[in-house]
Amino acid sequence: MLSDFPVQNEKETRAGFGEGIHAVAATNPNVVALTADLAGSLKLNAFMKDFPERFIQCGIAEANMIGIAAGMTIGGKIPYTTTFANFSTSRVYDQIRQSVAYSGKNVKICASHAGLTLGEDGATHQVLEDIGMMKMLPEMTVIVPCDFNQTKAATIAIADFQGPVYLRFGRPKWPNFTPLDIPFEIGKAQVIHEGTDVSIFACGHMVWEAMKAVELLEKENISCDLINIHTIKPLDTEAVIQSIRKTKCIVTAEEHQINGGLGDSIAQVAGIRCPCPHEYIAVKDTFGESGKPLELLQKYGLNADAIAAAAKKAIQRK
Repeated sequence: MLSDFPVQNEKETRAGFGEGIHAVAATNPNVVALTADLAGSLKLNAFMKDFPERFIQCGIAEANMIGIAAGMTIGGKIPYTTTFANFSTSRVYDQIRQSVAYSGKNVKICASHAGLTLGEDGATHQVLEDIGMMKMLPEMTVIVPCDFNQTKAATIAIADFQGPVYLRFGRPKWPNFTPLDIPFEIGKAQVIHEGTDVSIFACGHMVWEAMKAVELLEKENISCDLINIHTIKPLDTEAVIQSIRKTKCIVTAEEHQINGGLGDSIAQVAGIRCPCPHEYIAVKDTFGESGKPLELLQKYGLNADAIAAAAKKAIQRK
C-alpha cells in the first residue's frame, strides 16, 4: 500500500544511474561506460575516477559511440552508452537497429533527460517518442524506472541481463520512495497500491504523480489499483490482466507521446484479452516547450489532478 512507500528524499533518477553503474563496475570487470561528451550530466564522475581504464569519451559522435559499444560486446564487454534520451534514440536509430538490435548485441543504452521534465532546454531536447521507437525493435528490452533507488537497482540488474536494453531516466530531482531492499526484476510489474474501482498503470516520473492521485481519489472513496510498469517491454501481461479483470477500467500515465508508449502497450493487451474503458495521461500528439518541469507537467496534463480526473471518467464509462 502507499504507506509502504514513504518519501525518503529527493534525488535525480540520473544520479541513481551514476551510483548504479559505479556499484556494478566494482563487482563486474566487464562493465564499460561510454559517453558522448556528457559524463557530468550522466553522473559518471565517480566511475571515471575509480575505473578510468573502462571509461571511453566518444565526443559528440553518438553514432560512433553505438558502433564502438556493439563491437566491444564481441570481446565480452558489457558497454553502457550514455547521453541524453533524444540523442540516444532518434539521432542513432539506424545504428541501434542494425548494429545492436538486429545483431543481438549486449549493449545497454542508458538515456537521461527524457520527457518534458528536461525543462528549459525545450522541445528539441524533450524527447517524447523514444519509448515507442525502442519498444518496436525486436528483442529490445525497455525499462523506465520511477525514482533514484529504482534507477540504481535497474542499472545494476541490466548488467546480468543478456541482450540489448534501453534504460530511460530523467534530469530533475524527484521524490525517492521505493525501498532499498526491493530487488529489481526485469519484466515484473510492481504493485504500489491495491484497489477495486480503477487500474492505474504508470512509469517513470508519473508513478509519483499517480501516487498523489490515488490519495486524492481515496478521499472520495474511490479504490485504486496502482501498478508501476517499470519494464515496458517485456510487459508483465499477467499483472495487467489480473488488475483490469478486477477493476474493469484503466488509466495509463506516462511522460511520453500518447502514441506508441506505455498506454498503447496496455491497450494492446487489454484489447486482446480483456477490453474495457481506457483513459490516457500522456502528451497529446504535440511537441514540448521550454519551462520549469512541474509547470510543464501541469500544462500538458501530466499530473495528479489529471490522473484523478481520468480515473473518474474511466469509472463512469464502465
